[in-house]
Amino acid sequence: MIIKSFEINKLNTLKQNFFLFYGENEGFKNQIISNEFENFFKKNIYRYEEKEILNNKENFFNNISTKSFFDNERLIVISRATDKIYNIIEEIIEKSINDVKIIINCNILDKKSKLRSFFEKNKNTICIPFYADNTQTLSTLINIFFREKKIPVSQELTNLLINRSRGDRKNLNNELDKIESFVRNKKNINIDDVYKLTNLAENYNVSELIDSLLTKNRKKTANILNENNYSSEDCILIMRTILYKSKRLLKLYQISKKNKNIDAVISEYKPPIFWKEKETVKLQLNNWSTSSVENLIYETNEIELLVKKNSANSINILSDFIINKSIKINN
Repeated sequence: MIIKSFEINKLNTLKQNFFLFYGENEGFKNQIISNEFENFFKKNIYRYEEKEILNNKENFFNNISTKSFFDNERLIVISRATDKIYNIIEEIIEKSINDVKIIINCNILDKKSKLRSFFEKNKNTICIPFYADNTQTLSTLINIFFREKKIPVSQELTNLLINRSRGDRKNLNNELDKIESFVRNKKNINIDDVYKLTNLAENYNVSELIDSLLTKNRKKTANILNENNYSSEDCILIMRTILYKSKRLLKLYQISKKNKNIDAVISEYKPPIFWKEKETVKLQLNNWSTSSVENLIYETNEIELLVKKNSANSINILSDFIINKSIKINN
């Protein structure tokens, strides 16, 4: 059964057991999982990566089938899921395992996806698409935030925050968290305060680095890495920029299936692609396929976990990954 993301609060989520969340809006998905699910389960929340389940299916089934005497209903959140997990989910539903509620969190799924098709057509499952936030949605979230704080804000300040969030609700929430601490016991905030408090989702050097990676310009990529003294803190920014630009490429590929005119697709893309970027993006589209971009997104998430576990060696790990991905492979 298909439900729109803004309609989920109309559901009695406690009566449903199987949810598929798919799409690029991770900030909105996390918000729904936290507000509509986690508050009801307290400590009985279990998180898995799809890879963990695929590598040890038997252990996963044992965990969801075994119930402690003190356990109530449990919430299981499966992240970075793909169609690879389809058979396992189908088996869980067929076995009618009680007292388990499962949320499957996926990135973009096309209409041919087995997982998406199954959840859309099955009356006992809920399928919810989460699309990227547009300017209007982000503006509304900003206005609500400042209205609750009883602080007046200008349109200029609102536009700055929208620009800083790069179309990602998660980025916006991070910036609003900083502002919330700053405005405590204050009655106003100005544009200069916001400039000092917030950070761009990407700086020029990082943006140029990722563009070189995606255009498969290995020499330029290596030069940028050598010339910039990146810190371990920069690693997260670099990986987030890879994800942002990769997801944009993936979306452009999907749009181009309907409109074969690449120039028109790039020109009409929302949020708008800056005119200086258009030729670079066009070159990137020529160097990657849909499947290779999907793999890049998945592998970047894997590298992020590795970097967080090995912070002392994070720059070397990430640099090796970027250099390897910038190499052109002749098919």
